[in-house]
Amino acid sequence: MEQVNIFRQHGLFDAKVPRYTSYPPANRFEADIGAQVQRGWLRQVPADQPLSLYVHIPFCRRLCWFCACRTQGTKTLAPVEAYVETLLHEIETTAGGYLSPGMKMARLHLGGGTPTLLNPDLLHRLMERLHHWFAPTPDFEFSVEIDPTEAPPKVLDALSNWSMTRASVGVQDFAPEVQKAIGREQSFDVTRDVIAHLRAGGVTSLNIDMLYGLPHQTDASMIETLDKVVSLHPDRLALYGYAHVPHMSKRQVMIPGDALPEPEPRFLMSEIARRRLTDFGYVALGIDHFADAHDSLTQAAQAGRMKRNFQGYTDDPCSTILSFGASGISTFPQGYVQNAVATSAYTQRVRETGLAGHKGYELTGDDKLIAAMIQGLMCNGVIDLGKLRQDFPRRQKALNKIVDTVIYTFPGILSLSADKVTLPKRYMASARVVAARMDAALTQDHQHSLAI
Repeated sequence: MEQVNIFRQHGLFDAKVPRYTSYPPANRFEADIGAQVQRGWLRQVPADQPLSLYVHIPFCRRLCWFCACRTQGTKTLAPVEAYVETLLHEIETTAGGYLSPGMKMARLHLGGGTPTLLNPDLLHRLMERLHHWFAPTPDFEFSVEIDPTEAPPKVLDALSNWSMTRASVGVQDFAPEVQKAIGREQSFDVTRDVIAHLRAGGVTSLNIDMLYGLPHQTDASMIETLDKVVSLHPDRLALYGYAHVPHMSKRQVMIPGDALPEPEPRFLMSEIARRRLTDFGYVALGIDHFADAHDSLTQAAQAGRMKRNFQGYTDDPCSTILSFGASGISTFPQGYVQNAVATSAYTQRVRETGLAGHKGYELTGDDKLIAAMIQGLMCNGVIDLGKLRQDFPRRQKALNKIVDTVIYTFPGILSLSADKVTLPKRYMASARVVAARMDAALTQDHQHSLAI
């Protein structure tokens, strides 16, 4: 296969680089960017600018071994109830103390962890406070991450009563051997029934998340899972490469490293999945997303409006994302602020000041240029030089230097014209590696997952 030969020549199968859901990546956030900076940036949010809100629920009834998210296990609701009280305090302080009155929300996403651990009463209290402070826009979307094994009908009904429009359902893989190896046993029947309940409750858009590169996963098991997933008629699919980072996520030591596929077979598995999904009529978007031709994400990509952020690819129109909860990362035009990661540290900060900003990053002019280049590359496979020259008139020298560097480094992968650097779709899997070459601060000291 042509891609394999090209990627092998450039050593891309051994490359370990950031995912670039932000630039700079979160592991380079600085400790002196915290609540004080957060207050200033909150006060500068324009009153007439709708917001995107993210609420992190970091609790799970079980801890899946493959997951590297910031989560913790719980057998009872007591810590969840206490956490929601802290969330409400953070929301009240943020909206009532620093934002202009009457702010609106265009997007609301409950992520985790497992948001459906919240019982109907806790959900109602959280949603009531959010809607008290942030009125929905006419095109408002409310999305929730769903674990089908922890999705009681009464909780799904409570979410429907608050007009949930989009559900993101985790599948990973349906093969029993794979599920056992990653600590997530989840039957197709349970998944199908939860999705049917969601749709009956008014969910109009369904996302399904899958992983390739898992232990004991084969081409055949991947195809079987894909066929079952497609039978559920999702509007969007995300096909992520499993990130084996036991140095960061201790639970991943439960996954046997010798059961993971080697980098080249892993890449070929992703290509098999990509071809099968496009054969089913899905449009390949970015490096790992697929959507129905009529989905809003497909339309945003075709119009050049698709973005990439900490939640993956999105058509979110907002320039400011406010994140509530432990480890939540807020995005401002000026930069990023991350809340304290551990729930205990998060709770302490909110109790003391009402805000939880712990670290972050203030973007320089060069950072904004590189971020825009990476965004264009990761979303469309195009770095629009003409637009960048207009948007960054004082950074022509830096722009030219970066372009010269990546073109020199990746001959045969990138092409250059007067106005564009183009990464062909057949080489889109290399986008993270190309982005890393543009990254001014990436060093060998940073540890990341496989790029392909």
